Amino acid sequence: MALYSDTVMEHFRNPRNVGVIEDADGVGEVGNAACGDIMKIYLKIDDGIITDVKFETFGCGSAIASSSMATELIKGKPLSEAMQLTNKAVAEALDGLPAHKLHCSVLAEEAIMAAIKDYYDKNGIEYDEDTFKKYSHSHS
Repeated sequence: MALYSDTVMEHFRNPRNVGVIEDADGVGEVGNAACGDIMKIYLKIDDGIITDVKFETFGCGSAIASSSMATELIKGKPLSEAMQLTNKAVAEALDGLPAHKLHCSVLAEEAIMAAIKDYYDKNGIEYDEDTFKKYSHSHS
């Protein structure tokens, strides 16, 4: 059996939304010291809607595929919906990840939440601290 699904391979070979948004409204960078993966997500937000999203990921194929899929899943969506995105949803959209690579989908979820929090902070938008509590731990 193949270790990676066709969807993972497709997003690894042809990742969507790669790059930088220079004037991003929110930027989230997270990393996993254990595996060395670093993920940076850039959001362009207009009236509560994610109008554009880009990512830069330094990591394995699963990390790149997870970033690519996660950006596809939140593009054009309201922030409230993007905040509901779970690593499980990312992994399922990729038709599964090997167990030892599931942390890659977790990184994607965390990077998106970090970018949304950055947007809220920059714009003085109030939010429930509890929403972001599980994302405020350090990975170093």
